[in-house]
Amino acid sequence: MSSEVLVSRPHYDSRAVAQGVQERDLSVKPDVPQPSSGSATAGYRSAKYGTAEWFSNYHSILQQAGTESHAAGSIQRESKALHQDTEAGTFKTQGEGTRLLGERLHEIHSWKSELQRYIEQLQADTESLLALKTRLEKALDASETPYAISTDNLSCRARRLGPDLVRDSVEEELVKEVDLIRSVQALLKRTTAQVVSQIKMNREVKQTLEMDWSDKYQAYNFDDHSGRHSNMSTDTRHHPSSATFQDQVCNCTSWTKCTQDNLNKAQQEEQTTHSLRLLVEQVLQDTTEDLEFQCSSVDRAFSRRVQELIEAKTQMETKLAQVLEQIGAQERNIVLLQQAIHNKEAPLRVAQSRLYLRSLRPNMELCRDQPQFSLEGEVRQIDATVAALQQQLSEARRSLSHLEESRITLEKDINCKTHSLFIERDKCMTHRKRYPAASKLLGY
Repeated sequence: MSSEVLVSRPHYDSRAVAQGVQERDLSVKPDVPQPSSGSATAGYRSAKYGTAEWFSNYHSILQQAGTESHAAGSIQRESKALHQDTEAGTFKTQGEGTRLLGERLHEIHSWKSELQRYIEQLQADTESLLALKTRLEKALDASETPYAISTDNLSCRARRLGPDLVRDSVEEELVKEVDLIRSVQALLKRTTAQVVSQIKMNREVKQTLEMDWSDKYQAYNFDDHSGRHSNMSTDTRHHPSSATFQDQVCNCTSWTKCTQDNLNKAQQEEQTTHSLRLLVEQVLQDTTEDLEFQCSSVDRAFSRRVQELIEAKTQMETKLAQVLEQIGAQERNIVLLQQAIHNKEAPLRVAQSRLYLRSLRPNMELCRDQPQFSLEGEVRQIDATVAALQQQLSEARRSLSHLEESRITLEKDINCKTHSLFIERDKCMTHRKRYPAASKLLGY
């Protein structure tokens, strides 16, 4: 038997180490007998636990295990309850989001359908305006024939000789007819310009509605795709910053107001288009009736004049000096009017240039402020002034033409009545038989 002193193995509590409890120092135990070196029975009297300690040790282990088991059970029950609560809350929130997406899809579809209806209506209105524009252009082209006839009649009658070259009722009716035709042509041009402007407005509003419709179409697709997402979807992924995007967009009120404003604008243009269509139809009808009535008046005047050519001559020689004086004064007046019109070009260019530069202002800076109103008023004032001067110039030139005709009449001999009859009956009245029919004047 070895002479070494047998020493018991130190106790190592693995559970205490796992729980982080500092292991007791077993090197010195007051209740455990210390080995005595050199004794023959040292191996039997080595450091050992007592029975009470043994029972206490395993009871402690059982108690600790029970406590941990109870704690684990509580945590498991709480975890299960929390899982069930959060699962139900998550499904409820997700269901509510899906429901709201469905309502949003219905709302977008309703607005999109309304936009589509107005887009189609604007398209139909634009096509009807294009048809009316074609009629106006045809009516304008058809009015060239009466204008050519009237001016040709005036030209032919201007070639009368002697005292037959008078400003009689026929010429007055012809001048009225020319003025009427010019007025009709100007009215048709203005109406055509209104139609073109309305077509442009309709197309602009239609483009706005189409852009709104396109945006809603994309939004509908996005929301529809979002509504189809589920927990089993494979194309979902985390977007942590997606919620912050909503701070940068409009709210529901402004969203609805934007579309409603677009629809109100479309409705306004639709009403304007309807009124314009009625106006165009009325303009075409009235101008046709006026031209036909004036044509009948001219024809009756020609018939009377043919009978009057055999009547006595008029004494116009004493008026020749007055006519010549009026011609000179009218020519000076025309020069003054032309100079006055020319003098208005520079202020008009300045005002229009200012308006053009201000029209380049970006975004909300394009404001109708007081300078804008002032410039627009200035342009309107200059335009009105120029129009009045041009109208006066036109009247002055027409008056000058009449004076020249009167002068020629005064200088011609009364013996040219045969030539005058040829002009009145064989030239003018025959030419007037080519007057266009009412359907052409209506633009058909």
